[in-house]
Amino acid sequence: MDAQAYDKKTVEAVRKVAPSVVSIVISKYLPRMQDLGPSGFLNPFLWGQMEDGAKEKVKVGGGSGFIVSPDGLILTNKHVVFDPDAEYAVVMADGTEHSATVLSRDPINDIAMVKIETADLPYLKLGSSRKLEPGQTVIAIGNALGMFSNSVSRGIISGLSRTISASMGTGEHTENLRGVIQTDVAINQGNSGGPLVDLDGHVVGINTAVIFGAQNIGFALPIDWAKGDLTDILEHGRIIKPFLGLTYVMLNEDIAKRYGLPAHAGALVIRDHRPDAIAVLSGSPAQKAGIKEHDIVTKVNDTTLKSTDDLTDLLQSYGVGDILTLTYVRDSKEHTCKVTLQERK
Repeated sequence: MDAQAYDKKTVEAVRKVAPSVVSIVISKYLPRMQDLGPSGFLNPFLWGQMEDGAKEKVKVGGGSGFIVSPDGLILTNKHVVFDPDAEYAVVMADGTEHSATVLSRDPINDIAMVKIETADLPYLKLGSSRKLEPGQTVIAIGNALGMFSNSVSRGIISGLSRTISASMGTGEHTENLRGVIQTDVAINQGNSGGPLVDLDGHVVGINTAVIFGAQNIGFALPIDWAKGDLTDILEHGRIIKPFLGLTYVMLNEDIAKRYGLPAHAGALVIRDHRPDAIAVLSGSPAQKAGIKEHDIVTKVNDTTLKSTDDLTDLLQSYGVGDILTLTYVRDSKEHTCKVTLQERK
């Protein structure tokens, strides 16, 4: 493909996709400052003082999203709409604005579903992230820096199946995202939640994170993750994920040798670094089954956990209500138990 044909494919893809990409505006009611007075400027002696009980609606942030159904269902990142006390509005490509409702937030992945009440909207076709290859051309569209709507960036897939720790918008809280797509496409603050598309205009990812201080390193969630969430929303009205109730670290041979553990692979049940962390959640399926801290889960049904596996990823292949047999090691002895998966809240 020559350069002119290559550019034409990009332009055609952007024309197809752009009308379905939206900006998400985040607003909150915050305490209002003291009266500015006749001069129109704040009295310096009153800085930091608020009117008693008075509040005003203030824009506090923004992100991106894209329409996936003609009746106004929108995919975005969970960290874009994480605040239950905020109000959200969607600004369309033509500048029209709609009040938005957060239908559901994925409890595991950085995905959320937003709804606006309208009809006959242009929407995007979801492609597949399973067939992506390094070097493949991709395009990102979004509300760059919360200021420049429908900004377009083009680049390539730089890597697949990356693992990163990303802020979820809740102060210091971060989550580990596994299996994400690395790209050199320019993804700026405000692009989060926008689509990553191929040259046919099909969505292959959801732009989610950048590494600050680096150049041309961005990350997107595989669109296949969102397909199950979309099905849940259409069938149940919410995103449903199975829940076991463990905090764990996946083992490899180096970790096992360093700490003298009796298994070289599996999920070591152990609390994380947070002050209020617990290893086994009270009332959870794991607790009911008798799993304890420092147990090592080595097998789920007939699947043996390898050092390259992750327990959470494996559980996503099961549904709420499924009964699993867990094999675990305690005090160098192997045990089994039955657990019934619950819905993660």
